[in-house]
Order: sequence, then C-alpha cells, then structure tokens
Amino acid sequence: MIERDNHQLSIRRQCELADVNRNRLDPPPDNPGAQELDLCRLIDEIHMKAPAFGSRKIRDLLSVEYGKPTTRGRVRHLMRKMGIKVIYRAPRTSLPGKGSEHKVHPYLLRDRKVESADDVWCTDITYIPMERGHAYLVAIMDWHTRAVISWRLSNTLDTRFCLEAFDEAVRVAGRAPEIFNTDQGCQFTSQAWRERLTGQGIRISMDGKGRWLDNVFIERLWRTLKYDELHLREFDTLPELEVILKNWFELYNTWRPHDSLGGLRPWEIYRPHQKQKAA
Repeated sequence: MIERDNHQLSIRRQCELADVNRNRLDPPPDNPGAQELDLCRLIDEIHMKAPAFGSRKIRDLLSVEYGKPTTRGRVRHLMRKMGIKVIYRAPRTSLPGKGSEHKVHPYLLRDRKVESADDVWCTDITYIPMERGHAYLVAIMDWHTRAVISWRLSNTLDTRFCLEAFDEAVRVAGRAPEIFNTDQGCQFTSQAWRERLTGQGIRISMDGKGRWLDNVFIERLWRTLKYDELHLREFDTLPELEVILKNWFELYNTWRPHDSLGGLRPWEIYRPHQKQKAA
C-alpha cells in the first residue's frame, strides 16, 4: 500500500493515512534506482576528468554543470560505494581492511628500473556503472610491457574475483612475477591475497599513502578504457559488458599502438618474451 516513489505524499504521510506503523515497513530494496545510477555515472566521469576533486566540488559540478542538485553526503556515500578514492596528499588516503588478517607492505619500486617482462605486475579495481546496477573490474598488467595479462568482472567488491584474475595471469604467463604491486585496498591487504602471492614466491609491494603515482600505469589504463569505450555505451547485463571488455582488451594488447613503447603494441613485446622463455 505504501508507494516509496510517490512524489505527492511522503512515506510518513502515507503511513498516517493507512494507519501503518512506519517502523514496520520493509527496508527499501538494495537495487539502485535510475536516479542513483545516473549520479554514479556522472560522478565517475567527473572523477576521471579531475581525480583531485572531492565530494564538495563534485557536488557543485553536478548541480551547475549537469543540472543534478544533490547533497555532499550523498555524493560521499556514492563515492565510497563505487570505490572511488580522491587523489590528494594526506596521511590516510587508502585504508586497508580492519582486523589482524590485513597487513600493509612497503613500496618496493621506488628508483627501481624494470627492464624485463614478468619482473613486476600491478593491479587495480575500477567501478563500471551499468543500466541496472554496477560492476567492478580488476585487471593485472605487466609493468614493463603494459600488457594486460588477465582481468575479471564482479558485481561485488570482494577478494574472490581478484584471486581468479591472479590465477589466470599465472596460467597465461606460465610463471609468477618477482614483485606484485597493488594499492592498500582491503582486497589486497587480505590474508587470502597475501598468502596466494607469497605461496608463489612473490614479493608484495603496495602504494604509499597518498601516492597515486606509484601505480600510475594501470590508472592510465582505466582512463583510456573509460574514455575510449565505457563512457560511450550503456550496458544492461554483466555478460554484455564482458563481451565488450574482451574485445577492447584484445585490441589494446594486439592492435592499439602504445606511446611509451615507441608505437609498438604491448603483445608485440610481451609475447616474444614468452616464446623466448619457453625456448
């Protein structure tokens, strides 16, 4: 009897008219509405253009630039839900999970020259808005060749799909790297992730606090992916999004020239390295 989307009568007034105790109402569904998804999409676009903008400036832009007035609290809530972290100099910009099972490792790549494939891998997670819901994408990249070795999609922000991407990367590469670099997110400080890496003899490296440049290569990958593909489309389901990502990563690895590689494609450098190892 109670219509949550009724714009003429508030939920409190409807409960009074229906003689219903408001506290007995079922909680609202977890599925985000169209308005929330639209805000998430705009917040994501603003963050890609200006990653140093916090909830205040994003709130102001939503109102002035896009005609979507909202509160700072709502913007901050959606940013946390999307896993978006503002880039700024502060003592605690990326928080690990709570509990003794989470551990932060030092950054091992400062002043280190990485001159060979599979010496260092890096990974990160990004948020992808969809028509009905959202998804999270994790990708594992080779630091030297910029090749995307593996990736996985999930509708939950847990550690499982990160472990699946890691196992796939080891299978594709035929070996594990010497060093694996991540941020200090709870997926990567978790015991399950750390044990999987150390079990392969990998040295774990994590970005310093407030040091987004420590993992800049994969941050640039997200920027390219979103501006070239994701911000131009709408996706209804995870399988549909997965097909689009599969095609895009294939083109990225094998067809798209890379400026930092002198116009070569990542697979042109990474694949010969694989064949040389096999020989």
